[in-house]
Amino acid sequence: MPLTKAQLKALTFKESEVPQVREGGIVLQEFETKSGRPSFPPVSDPSCNVMVDIRIGENASVVVSQSFDWEGDIYAGSSIIASYEQGEARKVFAELEQALGACRSYSGGNYAGKFKAAVKVEKDPNVGDEAARFREIVPIKDLGDRDMEFTLVRSGNVIVTFQRMNIGRSSSFPEELIGKQVERLHEAQRK
Repeated sequence: MPLTKAQLKALTFKESEVPQVREGGIVLQEFETKSGRPSFPPVSDPSCNVMVDIRIGENASVVVSQSFDWEGDIYAGSSIIASYEQGEARKVFAELEQALGACRSYSGGNYAGKFKAAVKVEKDPNVGDEAARFREIVPIKDLGDRDMEFTLVRSGNVIVTFQRMNIGRSSSFPEELIGKQVERLHEAQRK
């Protein structure tokens, strides 16, 4: 049985646990159904579309998201925690690995309009049952590149996506927070 919405919400960070965020800088959201999430057309490359769907928990049973408004940074980070039925997270992560092996670039659209992203796979972090890390680089005229780091970690029947963005330079989601969140998810599933 997947972790419930209440369980996932209880496992997220409280503001006092994240000294790197501004006061009032953590926002928790829950996604009721697929129809309650923002919807954009599929991206140009089917393998990249698989990767995009997985990082937002598209087919998970329950999804919650946290945004982190970092102190001294104008760009927020986020985590998306997606709980799956027994055995499904392992299958989904295998699909992610396959997609990352094939996805190098894609075009698509979002709130800011149309874009073209290059995908650069990085060294997998040593955390959770399985982990993957990659960056999406999107050129933005007159500003430099939008650099988005994604770290996806499977812990049992949960996949959590950590995202950090910057423009004109690279940023990374704090490793200690990734480790703490994954450990919480691991412990919750042992009970």
